Amino acid sequence: MILELKESIPHGTKEYPYDQCHICNIRRHPFQFPVHWHDELEIIYIRQGSLSVCIEDQNYQGHAGSIFLVNPRELHYMGSDDKSVDYYTLLYPLEFISFQTMDDLETSLLLPLRSGQLLLTHEIADSALSETCGQLLERLVSLNSGNLNMRRQIETRILLLQFLSLLADYGQLLAPALSDNRPNLQRELLAYIKDHYTEKISLQDLSRQFHLSEKYLSRYFKEHFQLTFTSYTNHLRLTCARRLLENTKLPVTEIALRSGFPNVSYFIRVFKDSYGISPLKYRKASFPQ
Repeated sequence: MILELKESIPHGTKEYPYDQCHICNIRRHPFQFPVHWHDELEIIYIRQGSLSVCIEDQNYQGHAGSIFLVNPRELHYMGSDDKSVDYYTLLYPLEFISFQTMDDLETSLLLPLRSGQLLLTHEIADSALSETCGQLLERLVSLNSGNLNMRRQIETRILLLQFLSLLADYGQLLAPALSDNRPNLQRELLAYIKDHYTEKISLQDLSRQFHLSEKYLSRYFKEHFQLTFTSYTNHLRLTCARRLLENTKLPVTEIALRSGFPNVSYFIRVFKDSYGISPLKYRKASFPQ
């Protein structure tokens, strides 16, 4: 399974925080976006093919027309073996469609959604709702493929509010389970790794930090994230390395060490396995002279 890197980049801009990403399996190989979370609401809209989605440890199998909803700060990942899969992710902060007036809509729906007192169900299972929502999402995708202007921003908000209105009408809102508020081992593990991936870090370090056996942690990663500890750590390091390749003139050896790789030869091998190109060629291809 080859890791595709997507996270750790800003979603939208301060002026226009809506963001959409078109993901098409042009490389024609199995892929997976590793487990992650963010503060924005995410809509996953599958146009073609099949996609496996996991949200807060719940597994779903999507196909053409499927729509999944990821609430802010929920852990999720997705992947596919389907060479024809084609889908969009639409992300925006809930503040983007909120109002300054504390009217009934704000206090009974929008504010509870922002504060986590209300959640959207992860999957739109009703076929009629899915079809209608799919039409709205197609309009959103088309609208946001052009140049940014005031009309586009207004119409985007209108469509997102219509989308939310449909979800409310069909009972796609629910109160969070009490267990959702407990400290989450998954988040704690990922946060610790994210804070230390540029250092020398191992399962032994995690074992000492969380007072769990290495064997248990190894199984836990595979069971909950569908990745090994090493694969996830390398994902973070490769993301960091790509940023440095794109934004600095640092030598490859320095980039490898700053990103947390133990040596440059291992870095080059992992980079080529993931992208089919060496770090130096990636830099030259991204920024030709």
